[in-house]
Amino acid sequence: LEASLYSTLVIQNENGEQVSLQDYQGKNVILYFYPKDLTPGCTTQACDFRDSYEDFSDLNAVILGVSLDDAAKHTKFIGKHGLPFSLLVDAEHKVAEAYGVWTLKKNFGKEYMGIERTTFLINEQGTVEKEWRKVRVKNHIEDVLNYLKTRTN
Repeated sequence: LEASLYSTLVIQNENGEQVSLQDYQGKNVILYFYPKDLTPGCTTQACDFRDSYEDFSDLNAVILGVSLDDAAKHTKFIGKHGLPFSLLVDAEHKVAEAYGVWTLKKNFGKEYMGIERTTFLINEQGTVEKEWRKVRVKNHIEDVLNYLKTRTN
């Protein structure tokens, strides 16, 4: 990923506000892409991030989730599960494409384009420091948290 990509990517959050990674300069950004709001795996992942939110905050990290869902669906998802972080609207999958997570998926013999569950750690300088691709939800948040702990201590 090009460093210039970060400054040019602007995306809306659940409140319709424009968000850019430059808004978070000086912080670690946990940018996670997930397929769909209010589905079992995505709900588990979001709630795992929620439950570890203070631990991430203590490590100077903000969490941002990204999916194709619209702001209304994000707002419902946040409200239903008490998520303390923003969910970003990538309806045209431009950000997913820029990060290389808009991929051909297979499910029950059907092929379709969709978001590959992926997490990026973008460091305080605004560069991708670590990627977790084809994420399995179980223990994923612990992996991300442990990585952050080992690099900051």
